[in-house]
Amino acid sequence: MTLTVALQMDPVESIDIDADSSFVLGLEALRRGHELHHYLPRHMSFTGGDGEARIRAHTRALTLRREKGNHATLGDPESRDLAQFNVILMRQDPPFDMAYITATHMLEHIHPATLVVNDPVEVRNAPEKLFVFHFGDLMPPTLISADGGEIAAFRAEHKDIIVKPLFGNGGAGVFHIDPDNENLSALIEMFTAQSREPIIVQRYLPQVREGDKRIILIDGEAAGAVTRVPAAGEARANLHAGASAERTELTAREREICARIGPALKEKGLVFAGIDVIGDYLTEINVTSPTGLQEINRFDGLEGDHTLEAQIWDAIEARYKETR
Repeated sequence: MTLTVALQMDPVESIDIDADSSFVLGLEALRRGHELHHYLPRHMSFTGGDGEARIRAHTRALTLRREKGNHATLGDPESRDLAQFNVILMRQDPPFDMAYITATHMLEHIHPATLVVNDPVEVRNAPEKLFVFHFGDLMPPTLISADGGEIAAFRAEHKDIIVKPLFGNGGAGVFHIDPDNENLSALIEMFTAQSREPIIVQRYLPQVREGDKRIILIDGEAAGAVTRVPAAGEARANLHAGASAERTELTAREREICARIGPALKEKGLVFAGIDVIGDYLTEINVTSPTGLQEINRFDGLEGDHTLEAQIWDAIEARYKETR
């Protein structure tokens, strides 16, 4: 099977080739003989009228290699109808803002004739910190609100809390408010002044000091995991915030969590997902642009046909055949 594949992502020239998951997904596509192209979300155009809707983008043929400083070769831009591609990987990084949502609306018009991974409708319906509420018995006590009184009451009940933006990413804007901290009101004022969106408040889980586990699920099945341990003096276990990655194994509780949410991911066409688990609790379900493939490959010694990106492409190709 030879497929024409488009990577919808941020600039490929500036990625970290030792950590970026989109990079290895692209490498694996080329290893399989697929034709690879790249475009930026801002270069998409949507036209309608006379009974049809069409999405075009300025795409560029893309060749990748694991060579620092020379990892990508891009061809000349060409205006292409995205319906001409067999597969589109929607891999731009959050934030999950209106530009991101608009891109899902556009891609909805060509999926599944062109297979979009992950399904754009389901991505739009599954923001990281909201989708998890469908599995409320697996998550820690959590509040989403912009109401200062509700937030104060939540803190009074749970004492030690985390406050973060609802649609943030990479650990940006995450605050640990312990019982003696007097800054909660100021934080609420800051968040509400910057945005009309509610914020998320969650009971602090001290187990985060031992690490926040990222688990990769491929077509609903657990495929690997990595533990991210916060740096000294940090409450955030994000690699972007200085956390360190460590090898890990799945516990019985984590396998139970994966078994609970896996069927829903598969049914919704969320082929590649990354969930976050702290202690015994599910905290996020990441379906927009999950990461962690390269770290898990290295820790688990996965190579060739056994890498996570190879397993993801196996799932994509199988789903492509099913949807023809």
